[in-house]
Amino acid sequence: MSSSKEVSKGSKDTKKDAPTNPRGIPYAPFVDKVEDYVSSRAEVDGTMRSFQEMISKYQFMEVNTTRRSAGLKDKIPDIQQTLDMVRFLKTREPDSEPLEATFELNDTLYAKANIPYSDEVYLWLGANVMLAYPIEEAVELLESKLKTAQDNLENCEEDLDFLREQITTLEVATARVYNWDVSMKRKEKGEDDQGTGSSKEKSPNG
Repeated sequence: MSSSKEVSKGSKDTKKDAPTNPRGIPYAPFVDKVEDYVSSRAEVDGTMRSFQEMISKYQFMEVNTTRRSAGLKDKIPDIQQTLDMVRFLKTREPDSEPLEATFELNDTLYAKANIPYSDEVYLWLGANVMLAYPIEEAVELLESKLKTAQDNLENCEEDLDFLREQITTLEVATARVYNWDVSMKRKEKGEDDQGTGSSKEKSPNG
């Protein structure tokens, strides 16, 4: 079986056999010796095509992870702001005076309201769904959501660094295979030129 076929087969079995990072993203093959991947120039195109396909997959994952990271960076401050407000409401006593507050109706419109003491708050859960929670449960829920979002953001940042490293590894591998092919091509050309020169030096009469 040729080495180029082995590279192709390896890419198909990546999920099963190749080592991965904690989120299951496989490591790119590190090409130390080109001869381990190609045994002749005929296998170079297939090997480089396989590497390019892997680069494209890593780049696709990089775009999606970058988008997810940006979403989390927008979401975390909102969760933190809501948590801070709920913690403030938790400190209020039942006999506290109504709280005068300015709240946002939309991006450019605000209104004032007097907020009496309450032992529950309403939280948006997404998809136009709002539920009432006791303040203690609301704090616990928001703290859990904040930690999850922060952990996910940290994972995204780690994955982005990992993906960039794998792309670089494959670009280096592609360059090494290409340079090996050029070197072999020059070597073959030199041998052909040497063979042609030797035949010309020989005369019919010796």
